[in-house]
Amino acid sequence: MTFTAENIMLAGSILLAASILASKTSIKLGIPTLILFLAIGMLAGSEGIGKIYFNDPHMAEILGVLALNFILFSGGMDTKWESVKPIVWRGVALSTLGVLLTATIVGIFVHLITDFTILEGLLLGSIVSATDAAAVFSILRTKNVALKGSLRHVLELESGSNDPMAYILTISFTYLVAHGDASVPLLIFQFVKQMVIGGIAGIVLGKLMVIAINKIKLDTEGLYPVLIMAMIFFTFSSTYIIGGNGFLAVYLAAMVLGSSNFIHKKSIIKFYDGQAWLMQIVMFLTLGLLVFPSRIWPVIGIGLLISAVLIFFARPIAVFISLSFFKLRIRDKLFISWVGLRGAVPIVFATYPLIAGLEKADMIFNLVFFISVSSVMLQGSMLHIVADWLKVTVPKKAKRMTALDHELYDTMQSEFVEVILPGNSEAVGKAIVKLKLPKPTLIVLLVRDGKYIQPNGSTILEEGDKLLLLASNKNILNDVYKTLGV
Repeated sequence: MTFTAENIMLAGSILLAASILASKTSIKLGIPTLILFLAIGMLAGSEGIGKIYFNDPHMAEILGVLALNFILFSGGMDTKWESVKPIVWRGVALSTLGVLLTATIVGIFVHLITDFTILEGLLLGSIVSATDAAAVFSILRTKNVALKGSLRHVLELESGSNDPMAYILTISFTYLVAHGDASVPLLIFQFVKQMVIGGIAGIVLGKLMVIAINKIKLDTEGLYPVLIMAMIFFTFSSTYIIGGNGFLAVYLAAMVLGSSNFIHKKSIIKFYDGQAWLMQIVMFLTLGLLVFPSRIWPVIGIGLLISAVLIFFARPIAVFISLSFFKLRIRDKLFISWVGLRGAVPIVFATYPLIAGLEKADMIFNLVFFISVSSVMLQGSMLHIVADWLKVTVPKKAKRMTALDHELYDTMQSEFVEVILPGNSEAVGKAIVKLKLPKPTLIVLLVRDGKYIQPNGSTILEEGDKLLLLASNKNILNDVYKTLGV
């Protein structure tokens, strides 16, 4: 196939449309959507019916990093600080110690059953050590699994925050395999530096995002997502330049932004949810094009062994040790162990040894591809079955209420009140986003001159406005009344 602008647009449109239609079919058949995206990419590849030859790991890595930025940002926006605050240390334990233990156990096993050196084994273990944010976010949503307690928040926080650890381990072991004389203490220092700088940069830049969005008056609402996109790329690249981890910075900045009030918040969240899906499709299609199926067959035997050890041995041990510091039921730990989904991120990380030109890079890539596919196929397709078996889902009658997780239910459950805004209120003439309403409080509906208005952050309040407010409890109502001058 000749790569012209017209051919690329034609092939791209067909592949995107096919992926979207396949996602509808996959939900009915119970097959994880991400697997079909990969399969379509493979069918379109040089060994499939499409005959599109693509063998550029560097380009795949660039597309993967761009896509991961959008996916992590969307996931961070949906992860509210009020929801994860009680379980933040569980997520941190899983995304650091859990990743390290998983990489070590898998790495040692690979060294024992293959001709890989211990460093090459640990490199492979590092690549597959983290759960995949795209896989976890999409499968939890499409399967509509309503989990009890804080399980969902633990899983989403872990999957969104453990990529930095896996990335640093992958880069470090790639360097160690290529240059055996590297200083291990120096690599440990680099890891700590990247995590600290990335964490600080993410929080600071996230707060600056909120200020910039609310202060900059754009004439067109459609420009706000573009402004945020620029800030996402700036957050990742600037953090990387100063020695921090860009992935962690993007995720934390998104969490800060999603937990704050800003103009056009609802529409921006929906926009980036759509962008995350687009990037998942692009990433999986690209990786499907990159793989050569004929090279997968020779590693299936070893791949099955490694997958089994990863799913049934390494992941559960890492989870139980990481969460041994916290009070959790055994069934909760077992379910967290099962939702150790690997996906596109390990495949993207597997391009780093290819780019570095390591001796066993091709075998590592093919093994990682097979492990990721088998993980999503087995764990993803059985996720709801395992959840029901372990009794970690809410009763079916309560699922309708649980669907409000991201919109309302997690932070606001109690008090509906109606307020008429007096003329002497300091809130008159101000945009809603500028009000310092106690959290969590939400203006659900506004009635003005007999007309019902769905307010957003930029809505200017007027005298006589009737506001329908939703507050988490009675204790903060006095503060709400004081703020509104009622």
